[in-house]
Amino acid sequence: MIELANIEKIYRTKTVETVALNNINLEVDGGEFLSIMGPSGCGKSTLLNIIGLLDEPSGGRVAISGEDFARFTDKQLARFRNQTIGFIFQSYHLISDLPVVDNVELPLLYRNISGKERRRLAAEALEKVGLSNRMQHFPNQLSGGQKQRVAIARAIVGRPKLILADEPTGNLDSVMGNEVMDILLQLNEQDGTTIIMVTHDESMARKTNRLVRLFDGSQVV
Repeated sequence: MIELANIEKIYRTKTVETVALNNINLEVDGGEFLSIMGPSGCGKSTLLNIIGLLDEPSGGRVAISGEDFARFTDKQLARFRNQTIGFIFQSYHLISDLPVVDNVELPLLYRNISGKERRRLAAEALEKVGLSNRMQHFPNQLSGGQKQRVAIARAIVGRPKLILADEPTGNLDSVMGNEVMDILLQLNEQDGTTIIMVTHDESMARKTNRLVRLFDGSQVV
């Protein structure tokens, strides 16, 4: 499903050149659950942003579902992301003055879907993460684990083929972290969703199909 070939990411200023990623080659099959580990600053989130088409590599090629994005316009990239990729972030990124159900609906606003259908799909996604009874609550009325489950519902509401999760359990205690991880495993095993997860937690990484390690921008495993 995903092919990364000779990916490099270099940040340049007038005086300094910083290599964030160096010669990354990676293939991910459809339906796989892959975790990426490594010390802080090793390039994990940079790699995830490149896979998610939020950032461009300095060199190399990214292909997802056979699509090569070299000639895509920004509008085409945004449409592809919206229809194919769901994002889960460590800090949730929920809009505080919107109820939970409206937060979950957000990705569907960019599709030609009626308000009634958006609400139905959002309710379905919230039911899947066990939050049907919190639809009209606001983010500040939720625990950290509940906020992350809302973020997962928002990521899956458009039924993406691929989910990219950046430290999804990083702000949670072990109980809440395991609950969130169980939801991701269920999405992978039952729905066949491909998931790539950045994590610092070895115990969470061991639950996935495969582990890739980065060190100083290079792939070491």
